[in-house]
Amino acid sequence: MATVLITGGFGFVGGRIAAHLAQAGYQIILGSRNAVTPPKWLPQAKVVQMLWDGTAALEKCCVNVDIVIHAAGMNAQDCSADPVAALTFNGVATTRLTTAAKRAGVSRFIYFSTAHVYASPLVGNITEDQCPRNLHPYATSHLAGEQAVLSATQYGTMQGIVLRLSNAFGAPTHKDVNCWMLLVNDLCKQAVQSHKLVLQTNGLQYRDFISMSDVCRVTQDLTEAPSEILHTNLFNIGSGLSQTVLEIAQLIQKRSLAILGFEPMLYRAETTSNEYHQNIKFSNHRLNTLGIKIKNTENVIEIDNLLKFCSTSFMTQKSSQ
Repeated sequence: MATVLITGGFGFVGGRIAAHLAQAGYQIILGSRNAVTPPKWLPQAKVVQMLWDGTAALEKCCVNVDIVIHAAGMNAQDCSADPVAALTFNGVATTRLTTAAKRAGVSRFIYFSTAHVYASPLVGNITEDQCPRNLHPYATSHLAGEQAVLSATQYGTMQGIVLRLSNAFGAPTHKDVNCWMLLVNDLCKQAVQSHKLVLQTNGLQYRDFISMSDVCRVTQDLTEAPSEILHTNLFNIGSGLSQTVLEIAQLIQKRSLAILGFEPMLYRAETTSNEYHQNIKFSNHRLNTLGIKIKNTENVIEIDNLLKFCSTSFMTQKSSQ
């Protein structure tokens, strides 16, 4: 079975994909900024330290690797706080890694970008043919990374694939993963810790939420897709379904009652009479043309597992209110 290097292998997306591909029989190498030992949740993996400042060091990490899945990157909040660092990592470091991977003979390079390159907020019908126009550093730095991957494909033997991911949710591989600012993950943690769900808005905004189970399956499908059918290299990856923040919060309420035995109170901002929120249709058309379908059959299971994870990982602090 192929050897896969996953950068950000201890993170939210990278960790889940690593665990999924390992179960499917792949040899997994976890890339980390730090020199660490294999984690308890994937003891059979090899770990390599990613030194992002030089191509030569990165090339050593890519030796005898068949596929690179680049899931390391700065999140939106950090990009906003330091736009220069955002471009340096999401753009420049990704360029270094693609160069290193090509030199080492990697055959396929999958890059996790973000749906937020398109616009802010994400509304309307969004396809891969739409021109990205979000000027937030999170978006522009990821676009720079995308260009590096697509350029490597155009001018070399390595096949690059860009995935523009919508709002993923699910249990991480360990509780210290930096994923608790994500809406669904945050709400499940709130439910366990305070028995409350507090929204910062009235919750009427539409979002495309995709389970990490589906993300993992699609990633495996793209690692195994024959090169001759990949006529394009850029794909949206979302549920294709539209839900309001309020609807997902109400689902978490119901699943909390079923799984944990209590229904957390829901608090949200008031709605104004003239308020309007445009719907969203995040298209997976290009994936569909390859026969790769987003199933959306495990969304409830993913939330249930996330609630259980939070329950065992974080001390329950029942609200005194």
